[in-house]
Amino acid sequence: MRLFIPFFLFLATFSLALGLSMPLMNVSRLYFFDDNPSLLGIIGSLWTGGDWLLALIVALFSVILPITKLAVAHLAAAQVAAARHILHRWIGILSKWSMLDVLLVALVIFGAKTSGLATAIAQPGLWFFTASAILSAVATHFIVRQETTA
Repeated sequence: MRLFIPFFLFLATFSLALGLSMPLMNVSRLYFFDDNPSLLGIIGSLWTGGDWLLALIVALFSVILPITKLAVAHLAAAQVAAARHILHRWIGILSKWSMLDVLLVALVIFGAKTSGLATAIAQPGLWFFTASAILSAVATHFIVRQETTA
């Protein structure tokens, strides 16, 4: 399994970059107006629209937390000896929040679909974002498992 960890981490990092920048959903309003926002675009729209707190919450749980988790996982996989114990503890803490980002995006799509004024259809960004969360969870599981068996 040690050989698969860098592969999973690379795919998770690549998928996260695509998931943040590609359109998450296609939103059609009143059959005339279409919008294909990315996660970064949604955060930017919230910020410029005056919803700073909501923009910060979405950015924290959908951008900063996944990037931090992947960075810690990369360091732990590289087996930085001086900080190994601390990194594994942080992986455990960050792993508890690992699917919250996907849940948050799913709630946005659900809200758009149930409003009755718009229809929302998942786009590739959502699938890459979800793949990143799953791949990073698998990689961190193997990293922690490797540490406990070593």
